[in-house]
Amino acid sequence: MTWLILGSLVPSMLITWAAAFSLRRWAPRWGLVDRPGPRKVHSSPMPTGGGLAIWLGIVLPLAIGQVLLWELLPAREAGSPSGLASAISVPPFVAMHLPGLAQQSGKLWTLLAGATALLVLGLVDDRYGLSWRLRLAVQSLIAVVLVLLGWRMTLFLDAPLLTGVLSVVWIVGLINSFNWLDNMDGLSAGVAAIAGAMLAAVMLLAPSPVTHQPQLFTGGFLLVLVGSLLGFLWHNRPPARLFMGDAGAYLIGYLLAACTLTGTYASYAERQHAVLAPLCVLAVPLYDTITVVYIRLRAGRSPFEGDKSHFSHRLVELGMTKTQAVLTIYLATATCGLGAFLLHQVDWLGAGVILLMVGCVLVLIGILESAGRRGQAGNLGNGSPPELRVQTSEHQQGPTAQ
Repeated sequence: MTWLILGSLVPSMLITWAAAFSLRRWAPRWGLVDRPGPRKVHSSPMPTGGGLAIWLGIVLPLAIGQVLLWELLPAREAGSPSGLASAISVPPFVAMHLPGLAQQSGKLWTLLAGATALLVLGLVDDRYGLSWRLRLAVQSLIAVVLVLLGWRMTLFLDAPLLTGVLSVVWIVGLINSFNWLDNMDGLSAGVAAIAGAMLAAVMLLAPSPVTHQPQLFTGGFLLVLVGSLLGFLWHNRPPARLFMGDAGAYLIGYLLAACTLTGTYASYAERQHAVLAPLCVLAVPLYDTITVVYIRLRAGRSPFEGDKSHFSHRLVELGMTKTQAVLTIYLATATCGLGAFLLHQVDWLGAGVILLMVGCVLVLIGILESAGRRGQAGNLGNGSPPELRVQTSEHQQGPTAQ
């Protein structure tokens, strides 16, 4: 297990970390720059090519692994390794999984084809700007194709149309949740890394109900994603020197959504409530999206009209620094996600307690936010100086403009 974790994390992290240095230099020459504007407070242009570095950190190690698999598997099946295959010593615990890797490789590259299409969509938007309707339409089309190819939630319901529609909504929703969340240095990538690590842990700790073995393929892929995000965070931590752009936000939201649909969380006979594990892990991004839509609709504005009503912005308005706001959201994400580790071990009563705890965390956050805003309004009414407004490197405008 240690070799799986290190072998998945380290190469992707190093590739993204190194690629990001080049992108910091070349992105402005390609026009991938986020310039200061009315809803942005950063005072100088910032390169937005980070999504390319994240993509490369995921695709390159997997492509190298695919080439090695093509070399190793036929030779070992023939019993006479030669050439490259003879020069590679494969541990027995790896060799036993080679046929399974070959069987899953087509599915892997289908998934990455969708990710690449979304990356290109995001790059075009970062460079030229696209309408939210066009972006949402392309995202939905890719989600529909993915669902038709087999990525879908079951929810233990014999209703393919319903589960298919819910799967499309889930994929598109998470794509835009992470795009909306990308409004402070290190925020979206950090939350995605925490969520990805927790989902990977669930995959490796919760055995598949079919094989009764850890779900190595999904868990390993999530660790590759986490490694790439960690490499990017070196450049995106405050003060950021590189933004991921829409390209990176679409990419990580899509991959996390697809992985939650790929993994098996419960058997059909028992522990069906374990399918709710992704809701625990991704509760905070979903909370941000739902509350932002609510705030905009309550104000009589379009949900797609960008503003500074996000969870992170609201925390800063309450008096936190940007770093404190980001760390608070990290902690909230981890706290809600911890329940996912137990869902496959408890009965329905235990699952209800876990979900209630996650709900209480989110409600508590909402109460504190509401109380803080009322306190600020009272201070302003008494002539007290207003709090400094959000100072952030906000740059994404989403299909869903932020």
